[in-house]
Amino acid sequence: MYKELNIKKIITTIAKLNIRIDERFKQSSISRVCSELHQAATKAELSIQELIKSNHWVRTGVAIVVLVFVMALIYTFLVIEWEFRQPTLSEIIQVSEALINDVILVSAALFFLITFEQRIKRRKVLRELHRLRSIAHVIDMHQLTKDPSMVISGIERTENSPLRQLTAAELMRYLDYCSEMFSMIGKIAALFSERLPESEIVSAANDIESLCTGLSQKVWQKMVFLGK
Repeated sequence: MYKELNIKKIITTIAKLNIRIDERFKQSSISRVCSELHQAATKAELSIQELIKSNHWVRTGVAIVVLVFVMALIYTFLVIEWEFRQPTLSEIIQVSEALINDVILVSAALFFLITFEQRIKRRKVLRELHRLRSIAHVIDMHQLTKDPSMVISGIERTENSPLRQLTAAELMRYLDYCSEMFSMIGKIAALFSERLPESEIVSAANDIESLCTGLSQKVWQKMVFLGK
């Protein structure tokens, strides 16, 4: 139970976080972003369930194609009129080259068909990871103008300064909520790499975790400054 991440508990945590944000910042943009993250987590649960299951339609189609290919190969050998005689060196070389080329092409075709289902899953996971990365950047954009120095110093805003209406206590909670969302995004990304541990997926998930860690550190630096 405590050896792997549980997507259902992550979804529950995000849902509670969304309620907490909405209670403190009613109908705010950050609340809508958290709602979007909750939808992404719910969709991630469905995608993870699909990763575990086998796509029988794809496997059946691949099996039919491979069977047809093998039958066509057998038929070709049966209809050929073989002439048995002592081949020359030139003929042996030509036949060997043709046979090697055919083996390479057949092997590539079989590899393409056999890994077709896995590539479909990989493409879907990468699409989900790209969505998570986009949400992380959106969260970062929302906290970008939340400057604690402006709250503490009380500097008068100019005509084009961002509108800052949060108190120090509210700003602390706002930044903390952003940090929690970054953490949840990293956990969902880790789940995908756990369920489909391919190099491309693991690399993309690690990139998202590193991104969220870096963005969360920026937020915590603001919180530390605000707490002084």
